[in-house]
Amino acid sequence: MTLGRLLAPALRVAIAATLAGSGYIHARLYIDEYRFIHVVGPLFLLQASVSFAVAALLLIGMPPLLRLAAAGVALGALGGFAASRTVGVFGFTEHGLQPSPQALLSILAETATLLLLAIRQATVTRQHHAARPPLGAPAWDWGTTRTPPR
Repeated sequence: MTLGRLLAPALRVAIAATLAGSGYIHARLYIDEYRFIHVVGPLFLLQASVSFAVAALLLIGMPPLLRLAAAGVALGALGGFAASRTVGVFGFTEHGLQPSPQALLSILAETATLLLLAIRQATVTRQHHAARPPLGAPAWDWGTTRTPPR
């Protein structure tokens, strides 16, 4: 068994786990603190729900659209975090890494999701490049043992 055959499922599970971890953090924050905040509370619940759904689907397979959805969920959460500490989100602002430790754990989970997705993409791209014949190689020499046409 090659490293690629072992790496792909491990990355798929790790990406699903980090995404589900982010979803769990947002679900707990919704339940414990944010459910009564107008607009922002439901956004936390939406982020948690989408994170769990995408994580579950990632365990089944990783088509490009689902990888893009995972990246979008992670980027959206990070973007919301940044916005809530700068310009505010629907009038809601926070400061620093509060609530602690959830804010830091959420940042780490979402960053890990993006990093793992980038690693997955790099390994797939490398495998595709390795499978292609070199540029300029004649068509009859693409891994066959046949002799060239005369």
